Parts: sequence; C-alpha cells; structure tokens
Amino acid sequence: MAFLCFRFVANKNKKILFFLLTFRKDILIICDMPKRNGPIHVAKFVRRYNGKTYESYLLRRTFRQDGKVKHETLGNISHLPLSIIDMIRAALRGEAYAPAHKAFTILRSLPHGHVAAVLGTLRKLKLEEVISSLPCAERDMVVAMIVARVIHPCSKLATARLLNAQTSACSLGQVLGMENIAEKAFYGAMDWLIKRQRRIESKLANKHLSEGSLVLYDITSSYYTGSHCSLAKFGHDRDGKGRFPQIVYGLLCNGEGCPVAVEVFEGNTADAQTLGAQIGKIRQRFGLERVILVGDRGMITSARIREDFKGKEGLDWITALRAPEIHKLVEQGAVQPSLFDQRNLMEITSPDYPGERLIVCRNPFLAEERARTREELLSATERRLAAIAAATQRQKRPLRGQDKIGLRVGKVIDRYNVAKHFCLTITDNSFSYQRDEEKIAAEARLDGVYIIRTSVTETVMPSDAVVRAYKGLSKVEQAFRCLKTVDLKIRPIYHHLEERVRAHVFLCMLAYYVEWHMRRALAPMLFEEEGEADVQGLHFSAEALARRKPAARQKAAGKRTAEGMTVHSFQTLLADLATIAKNRVRASGAENADFHVITELTPLQRRVFDLLGVAVNL
Repeated sequence: MAFLCFRFVANKNKKILFFLLTFRKDILIICDMPKRNGPIHVAKFVRRYNGKTYESYLLRRTFRQDGKVKHETLGNISHLPLSIIDMIRAALRGEAYAPAHKAFTILRSLPHGHVAAVLGTLRKLKLEEVISSLPCAERDMVVAMIVARVIHPCSKLATARLLNAQTSACSLGQVLGMENIAEKAFYGAMDWLIKRQRRIESKLANKHLSEGSLVLYDITSSYYTGSHCSLAKFGHDRDGKGRFPQIVYGLLCNGEGCPVAVEVFEGNTADAQTLGAQIGKIRQRFGLERVILVGDRGMITSARIREDFKGKEGLDWITALRAPEIHKLVEQGAVQPSLFDQRNLMEITSPDYPGERLIVCRNPFLAEERARTREELLSATERRLAAIAAATQRQKRPLRGQDKIGLRVGKVIDRYNVAKHFCLTITDNSFSYQRDEEKIAAEARLDGVYIIRTSVTETVMPSDAVVRAYKGLSKVEQAFRCLKTVDLKIRPIYHHLEERVRAHVFLCMLAYYVEWHMRRALAPMLFEEEGEADVQGLHFSAEALARRKPAARQKAAGKRTAEGMTVHSFQTLLADLATIAKNRVRASGAENADFHVITELTPLQRRVFDLLGVAVNL
C-alpha cells in the first residue's frame, strides 16, 4: 500500500507557494508548512459546461487582510485520485496516519463462511428447539457435531480437536463458545441425544407430515470394521465389503425427500422385515391415520401387504412388481408390449391382484441402457468362456475333467450373472457354448418395462401421480448417497456400543436434514435440477421424467448459473465459503481490545447467503 508524502515550499519572493507530491511506501503523510502562511485546506469547485460537469480540487490558503477573509490558491490537485485527495484533506485537518502493519495486528484467521452458512441454516430451521426446548451443554454439543458432520465429517476425537482453541481448523468452536471440550463429553451428548430420538422424530414428523401425506421408505447398509457391536452382522452386502459385518438402517422421508426418522437394525435383517416397525411408528408415534407409504419391490411384497396393510383403513401403499411377476402377466396376455408403440403408460387389471391398480410403464431411456448393459455382459462372458474352451484344446497340459471345467465355467457365469442366456456343453475333454437367442429376445421385449401396483384409488391419485410418487424413491437414494459417500460419510463407524451406533446414525440423519434444506435453497447454484419434471397431459410419460429441463441442461453444459456465476457441487461451494475468514485483530497499544473482522464477501458468496437467508456474521 502506497502512502503520500507532500511538502510545501515558498519561492524566493514569498508570494507564490509551490508543493511537491511524491509517492513513497510506508511513509507517514507529512505536512510541513510555515505557520505564517496561514491555514491550508482543499476546496472543491463544480462547474457545468455543454451539459457536462467538471470538478476541480484546489489547494488553498485562507488569511485575513484589512479585516477581510481572503483565499489564495496554492495549486491544482484535480489530477490526483480521489482517495489521495481525501488523505490530503484529512491530513490538513490534523489527522495522523501510520503504516497499516503497525496500526493493527491480525492474531489469527479461522475459516468461517461454511460454518456461518450451516449453523445459520440450522438455527433458521429452529432445529435447536426441536432437539431440546431448553438450552443446555448437551444440546450445544449435539449442534456442534451436526455442523461438523456437514463441513468436516470425522470421528468424535477429530471433532473435539476441530473445536479446540489450539487446534481448531474453523471458527465453529469460537462461535459456539466450545473451545475446550474433551471428546468424552461428546460421547455423553450422544447418550443424551439417543434418549430423545423418539421425541425429536415426532416433532419433525409433525412439521413435515400430515394426514394423507406420501411417506417414502427405503433401507440401506453400511459395513462395520469393528467386532464388538451386537448390531453388526453379516447380511446382504450393498457396499462391496463382504468380508466385514454390517448394520442396516431405514430412512423415512416425506414426499419431497426431507428426512423425518431413521432406525437401525441388525445387519442380517431382510428389507421386508423392517416394514412393520415403520408402519407402527407412523400410525402410533406420529399419530397419522391416513398415509400413502411408498417402498420398492423388495420392501412392500405380497406377503407384507397381507400381513401389514390388509384391514388397516387409511393405510395405502405404492410399490412395483418383481421381474417374474411381470413375465407372468405377459404370458397371461395382460401386458402386450406392442401397446407401447402409442404411449408409455397404461393401466391394467389382473385377477391375481384383486382390488389393486396395476400401472404399466415403459422408459425408452432405461430400455436403451439395459440393452447396452446386457450386450456388454454377454460379450465379457464370451471372452472368458472362449479362454476356457481354448484351454481344453491346447497341446500342453490341456484342461481336463468335467468337474474342473465346470468349476471354471461357474466362476465366469456367476461373476456376470448371465448364465440363463447361454447354452453350455461340458464333457471330460471339451467345452462349448452359444447364446440362447430366444431367451435373450424374450428379455429384450421387456426392457424398460416396469409395473407399479398400488391400493390408492383413481379419485385420490391419478396414474401419472402414482408413477411420480414411486419414482420419488430416488430422493431417498440421494439421501443414502449423501449419508454414505460424498458428504456426510457415515462410515467408517468408530463406535462399539449399540446405543452409540444408533446415536451416530441419528446424528448423520440430522446433518442430512440441514443439508437437504441447504441444497434446496442453493439449487440455482448447484448441479441440481430445480423443480419437478414436466408432465405431458393426463397420461404421464416416463420419457418426460427422464428428460432434463432445458434450463438444467444449459446450466450443466455451460457450468454457469442464470446470473453468470460458476456452478458448484455442494462440497465445492462449502469449500468456497470456507475462504471467508474470521480474523481476530488487535489495535496497536490496546492489549485488551481485540475485535473480529470478517473477510469481504465475493459476489458468489453474497449470493449464497442471500439464497440461504442467513447472516455471515454470527
């Protein structure tokens, strides 16, 4: 930063004063003017000529002569920048200037913007009051763990260090006044939280669910690396970590995908076995008499419908048929693939499903994807089978024995799961194969076809709305993606006690609750589509749902928002906000007068806080 140094010098005749202006670094502004010349000031003159306005700044001396006040112009400084002119004016009034590095000292700078965005959103949602209506240390620690899970997911020990005054990597501990909390205190807060889970979920359900609401439900699992938790069991592996036990947890969301409740089960629990507990939770704990529960084909099965839904008035459901059930309807003639030439949605009935509506849909995009995937799997299998066939015919050490050949063939077809599409011939000294074109063609005819079954009547929900409701399960899948991978990182699970594991999963759900609202508010700045897909007429088109809106395509292609700003992912946007620092500043000579200064926001950062409706200075 350059400072101005100027000096006034009189000529030999003592009548005209000259001034010297020089730019120097780190030099005080000095005004050395003989007192006999009188006070000096900067005068501003404005004149208009030919429709234009001209401003002049003159350095003038004021003196009294013969009882009259007179002014003498010492020089014209209009060519200088206005900032320099203001400095001259202030110096002539007696103000002293010092170098910036001597006037103030920045003691510490902590990343603050992402903390302000997440914590501000949490408080705007009044989640603190939902957790506990009375302020207490446990509630503050729970809030700290929720915010930390969004901005920097880590273990509870790392969270304690994140807040600690000496090791903190953000302003969260400073803002919450929790700069000296031990990790053991967080474990106590988790024990306190899990006892309040039922009450908190009831408050969230009361806020986001109502009579007749859609309720989305799905489950997933996460592997567990320890060996001392009673919940960790070997079961259906969804993470590709079959050598580890796992836990299963189910998430309840409203129709828009906002989470309201989560429950943890043992790792070997089947999908359908978790359904009864959720129905009881909805009807008894949440007090809802009329709801429409949406679950996938492995969740709401025919057996579950008979046991959990039959005879319960006001409890409806939406699910889909499995592939064998669809093939059976095709064989009976209830579903004719040729009808999809005119439209992609139709409603049928079947005596096998009395009192139910069956909505047959075809998604051409899904059909193309499945055809491509099947061909890739068949080709990959053929390459490996060809290697086995060649091994049986080689000259040196040929592969022999029906059992040995069959073992190698079994590994290949089990890997790609396309054994039904091949005709295999295995003998003691040979192996041959060929595609079963008839079965492949039969499967291809149903590519992209799925059938949704529901107990909801036509008057309550038309066919297109039923399809849209079922596709809403993708919002729960998005929640699982955020919980397990890119954002909240629910795994690895560091806890051993059953209640601590449940509390950890519940904390992650509350963190996603905050993130979900942030994503919704920041949708114009993220790689996410705003609003719902278009519906073309009464008969809903699956193609319309798969096709993105033009605005979303344009945003994804140009990587720019409608305002011309850079489009971000949720994580990169948080990283950008983290560049907003909270600086602890001390004035020279004022040991006990520290104050905080927030970094100036960029236009993009201001836009973020405007969309969230929160303040950066907490």
